[in-house]
Amino acid sequence: MTLALVAGVDTSTQSCKVELYTLEGERVAGASAAHPPVAPPRSEQDPRAWWSAFVEAFRGALDEARVRAGDRGELEVRAIAVGGQCHGLVALDGRGEVIRDAKLWNDTTSTPELEALLDEIGADRMLERVGTLPTAAFTLSKVAWLRAHEPENFAAMRHMLLPHDYLGYRLTGRMATDRSEASGTAYFDAVNNRYLLEHLEIIDGGKDWAAMLPEVLPPEGVTGVVTPQAAAELGILPGATVTAGGGDQHVSALGLGISEGELVFSLGTSGVVFTTTDQPVRDRSGAVDCVANLTGGFLPLSSTLNAAKTTDTFARLMGVDHDGLSALALAAGDDGPVLAAYLDGERTPNRPDATGLLADLTTSTSREEIARAAYEGVVFGLVFGMRQMERVGVPVGGAVTVIGGGSRSPAYTQLIADAVGRPVQTVDVPEAVTRGAAVQAAAVLTGTTVAEKAAAWRPPGRVVAEPRPGAHAARYERYLEVASCTELDRSRSR
Repeated sequence: MTLALVAGVDTSTQSCKVELYTLEGERVAGASAAHPPVAPPRSEQDPRAWWSAFVEAFRGALDEARVRAGDRGELEVRAIAVGGQCHGLVALDGRGEVIRDAKLWNDTTSTPELEALLDEIGADRMLERVGTLPTAAFTLSKVAWLRAHEPENFAAMRHMLLPHDYLGYRLTGRMATDRSEASGTAYFDAVNNRYLLEHLEIIDGGKDWAAMLPEVLPPEGVTGVVTPQAAAELGILPGATVTAGGGDQHVSALGLGISEGELVFSLGTSGVVFTTTDQPVRDRSGAVDCVANLTGGFLPLSSTLNAAKTTDTFARLMGVDHDGLSALALAAGDDGPVLAAYLDGERTPNRPDATGLLADLTTSTSREEIARAAYEGVVFGLVFGMRQMERVGVPVGGAVTVIGGGSRSPAYTQLIADAVGRPVQTVDVPEAVTRGAAVQAAAVLTGTTVAEKAAAWRPPGRVVAEPRPGAHAARYERYLEVASCTELDRSRSR
């Protein structure tokens, strides 16, 4: 007897994770493998390290699955879907070889190039075409950076991929992407599903950009099948289907099975708040990105550079572990300092040169109050994004779910509940991205739509925090006042 499996993959800035599922949604095994960490402002990685981590994680998950399967029969991985970090520029030469390290989403060195592009295209025109007012995270600015700073590498570039596209290429030999990833480049129109070659032609009018870009696949699209060479590295039979995949937050929405109005706070190294809609929205302030989702609609979201790494930093400075910092924060009252948590610059609002700002310290400030400020600085940054989504007409009144490493912190979940005034739930899904990728793989393999499979696999939620009475609204307003002080152009003060 053969047990058919699908593999969900998450290739992130820190590691690659792989989970194996049955076609009925039962998790069979999972494993991860790290690759060299990075940090802004110059944040780059060798894409080949992603592949090595993927192979290691895949083989680890397969080994675990074989042990756990016991006498259930032979295992056969029949489909693979890859979710991954968005925006990064993978530059390949004419042989499909990596030219240089990929500039990642949290690399802010292309800010001057972005500003020049926005001046040329026009912010309003960019917003109407792309659905988002891009920051330096978006791929377009990284292409311009490459031309300005490394003209030889730019001249050698014949293909441009995004991080999850690269793993798909290594698996199948075909260069393809999907709507969710393409919509984070600033050279793709997700409403009309077409590349905006004119944006790239501003950078260089002599390039054959159309030949350099991967095909954009629909939600149930197939990149190809696993080649014999890739299969040998993974330890599986060749021929497994490789689906379109998608961006990490977009894929995690599938793993959670969320519907319109339901709100997700994702707390990892960075932070994201998002929901899903059928119709696109436009935010002229740039706080809300309206990118494509993986079911044919859209995923309004707001993202921040500084999330769990903020509380990591304060735990280190205060000489406590994460549990200790969380306990201190929950013991604090309503008084005390507030933190604008822009430790490594910020994306929402777009302040790449900002740094963190802790305000309202007094001689009576306690450790508990500082701990609370650390968590609130992250939470309030995401609540700001949620309020901007609400301002442009995105429904956000549904259930609130917290995912990511921060979801295991009682302080994070409680302070989110306090800030939004609604119960907060978590789900028994340790890795929403890998689960969502597996949803897509299973849908394509069984001939159902991705939306139908996501609904069928939707995990139950468990309420972990109820809102408490307190001066949360006043603290949020004070946070906004403090955060506005970071608008100072720090480059002139250096």
